[in-house]
Amino acid sequence: MRLLVTRPRYAATSIAAALSARGHTAMVAPVMEIRIRDGEPLILDGIQAILATSANGIRALTHRLARRDLPVYAVGPQTLEAARESGFHRVHSANGDAAALAEKVVADLDPDGGALFHAAGADTAGRLRETLRAQHFEVESKVLYDAVPESKLPETAETALREKLLDGVLLFSPRTGKIFCNLITEAGLAESCAPLQAFCISAATAAALGSLEFARVAVAGHPNQEAMLALFPAEKA
Repeated sequence: MRLLVTRPRYAATSIAAALSARGHTAMVAPVMEIRIRDGEPLILDGIQAILATSANGIRALTHRLARRDLPVYAVGPQTLEAARESGFHRVHSANGDAAALAEKVVADLDPDGGALFHAAGADTAGRLRETLRAQHFEVESKVLYDAVPESKLPETAETALREKLLDGVLLFSPRTGKIFCNLITEAGLAESCAPLQAFCISAATAAALGSLEFARVAVAGHPNQEAMLALFPAEKA
């Protein structure tokens, strides 16, 4: 299959390689740019654990935090791997979404053990914090990066869509789905989506596609990259 990968460029590399290994062709077309915020170094005294809802949060955190001794609770496998690659050794994965992460934190940690620190993006700062505060945890949430929508799709992607050279598009979050729809509509390419399959990481992502029509919408069994890849069996030689 010929597939459009909409993740930010640095994050698209691994899934594009995995798709290629399965015999598929991936075209990277980011719909967001991740911009890490500058700021004073983080100390995190009194923090019992770090919460990470994306690999972006880990990347941004490592720019401002020298220590690597704190445990990290990661939303899923990719975030876990990013934390380990950054030097954190005590890393736990919820293997799901922010709701699954909150459940794991409640199961593993004691509110009396100290505050939690959420390495957040501008669009993820509040939800996890409020869920855990309702369970009596003290949560410090700091925005460390911004996910800025692109103003248009890459020209190569627009051409491939217009000339119907693609079979599907991969969408990894509700926000990604919404931005993709906006870019498609603004470029006058809505009709080009009709023959495509949309592969979505969650039902919420599929819902974000709105009125845009696809030949098929498939939702991953779990909200992580491995489940997304499971939607793509290896092509026969």
